[in-house]
Amino acid sequence: MDIKNKIEELSKLIEYHNDRYYNKDEPEITDYEYDKLSLELRKLEKEYPEYARKDSPTQKVGGTTKRELKKVNHDIPVMSLQDVFSKEEVYSFIYKISSELHNPAFVVEKKIDGLSVVLRYYNGEFKEGITRGDGIIGESVYENLLQIETIPKTIPERLPYLEVRGEVYMSNDSFIKINEMQKQQGGRKYQTARNLAAGTLRQLDPTIVKHRNLDIFIFNLETVQGKQFSYHSESLSWLLAQGFKVSPDFALCKTAEGVWNSICEIQDKRWKLPFQIDGAVVKVDSLEDRKSLGSTSKTPKWAIAYKYPPEQKETVVEDIIVQIGRTGRLTPLAILSPVKLAGTTVSKATLHNQDFIDSKDIQIGDTVIIQKAGDIIPEVIKSIPEKRPENSKRYIIPDKCPICGSETLREPEGSDIRCSNSNCYAQVVRSIEYFVSKDAMNIEGFGPSSVEALMKEGYIKDVADIYYLKNYREELIEKGIIGKEKSVDNLISTIERSKENDIDRLITGLGIRNVGKQSAKILAANFSSIKDIADATYDNLIILKDFGDTMVKDIINYFKGEKFNSVISRLEESGVNTISKISYNKKNNRLEGKTFVITGTLPTLKRSEASEIIQNCGGKVSSSVSKKTSYVLAGKEAGSKLDKAQNLGITIIDEEEFMDMIK
Repeated sequence: MDIKNKIEELSKLIEYHNDRYYNKDEPEITDYEYDKLSLELRKLEKEYPEYARKDSPTQKVGGTTKRELKKVNHDIPVMSLQDVFSKEEVYSFIYKISSELHNPAFVVEKKIDGLSVVLRYYNGEFKEGITRGDGIIGESVYENLLQIETIPKTIPERLPYLEVRGEVYMSNDSFIKINEMQKQQGGRKYQTARNLAAGTLRQLDPTIVKHRNLDIFIFNLETVQGKQFSYHSESLSWLLAQGFKVSPDFALCKTAEGVWNSICEIQDKRWKLPFQIDGAVVKVDSLEDRKSLGSTSKTPKWAIAYKYPPEQKETVVEDIIVQIGRTGRLTPLAILSPVKLAGTTVSKATLHNQDFIDSKDIQIGDTVIIQKAGDIIPEVIKSIPEKRPENSKRYIIPDKCPICGSETLREPEGSDIRCSNSNCYAQVVRSIEYFVSKDAMNIEGFGPSSVEALMKEGYIKDVADIYYLKNYREELIEKGIIGKEKSVDNLISTIERSKENDIDRLITGLGIRNVGKQSAKILAANFSSIKDIADATYDNLIILKDFGDTMVKDIINYFKGEKFNSVISRLEESGVNTISKISYNKKNNRLEGKTFVITGTLPTLKRSEASEIIQNCGGKVSSSVSKKTSYVLAGKEAGSKLDKAQNLGITIIDEEEFMDMIK
């Protein structure tokens, strides 16, 4: 590949991962892997400036602003830091600064893994909070930040203006508790505390923020009026006295050796901390020296971020087993000698498929090196053949399903091996668990244990049976399979509510191979019903955005199957919606050109549900009231937004009037 194409490919890849990290809060690679990509692109652009793009991702911060939140301009550009990965690079930075300045001092801080925000105080009162966004324009999350108890709402010294920057994060304990709650309710497990914190802070409903117990550390004083500071460490001490939580246990160092020792001390304590970090930050302490050093278009020249590599450990593969997924895919799983890694004990790691096992030369009995992808998911990096015992065994995925005994088949043009029996018990269990999950029909409280218990007792054999459980209410209460009367009634109630879901959730829940949430939304937006999708031809489907040959064939094959016709007819009989609300509302576009602000607690709708309805009907949702607002949809305890709407003469409607508008 030539240099120009390599730069283009790296740019597109980094932009994709920027979107996953900053906007969707769902990164697919570790920070360490991402930083390596960025470093490679920067080096190529420096060596071959003629091929560097003006809009290169190395020239901007990766985030954009969320559509529903108010955009706010930053007074001071919010820059990222230059990343370094070795002791040599740290020493080089210190020596370079020392050659330009007289006897400089450096502050070493923990790099908290969270979401960066700017807080603004006017006359000592907290008045605005903004995310980093693209570094120039962020989004207002002020109402959500008010829910974080450790952010002082007023400070003792009522200075005319103060702007500070901090990192919003979620503690390890809070993260564990939320995931335990998700498990009990049958929801999906969150992968990282950072993603959950970022996603929470950008919610439109502040009550979600309050319940998730976010926290913050302030790590920089951006600007201040009415007071002067000479040193960064001095400003942190003052901020602490004003009631802010500041960078914990920061160190003041004079030499390269001192800086490196502080970085190593943080690394040694990393997994014992009550919160996640992904590195250490080294900053020049003198604020005057910072000014003289200046910055590039993207990063300050007076600071660097040292990124810790993922922790790696040796362990032994005691056995390899296979798990059967909802599509029949057999996934090999390594059973490992338990080892402490990145703060938790690891005893299992996925081996993906036969090709992965063969390429890594992994055998039962092998000593292997493991790490956690994103500091969360255990993965095997490589085996150590020289430590292989004589009785080690090569593993081959079985040609018979270990659950039902049916033949297993490898995909002609892929690496997956699947059970050929679509009625395999393991497949059915996983498919039903997926159907009721948050990503699909979102039946709260219907966790894996409830699914398995009801299947073992014969109450459900496929997803349609879920909607007939109400017929066995007395039996279920008497047997206590899923709990007592209250638990049974709650589950039946949430099952009944799920009947009203739009068909994109139903399509997702059906588990069609290669069809995820986004593809399901596209189908729901382009076809008026499940029946229309089932009748669609190859030509009808292939023209849809991002629909390829494989996905289209999988959709057609699924809807041709007898199993689908049986299940869908019983779902319809039970009252499950099979008509596309998205498609219907798009055709009417009755709210086109209208902007809504939602405030207070509505009688039956969640804010997110009302927002989705408005957007599906062609309208827009804003977080703040202005002259451009068409309607304020108000519920109980509407607050200041209602007052502002009345002052501006904006039309105020309740939920009943809103529902009349969209009928």
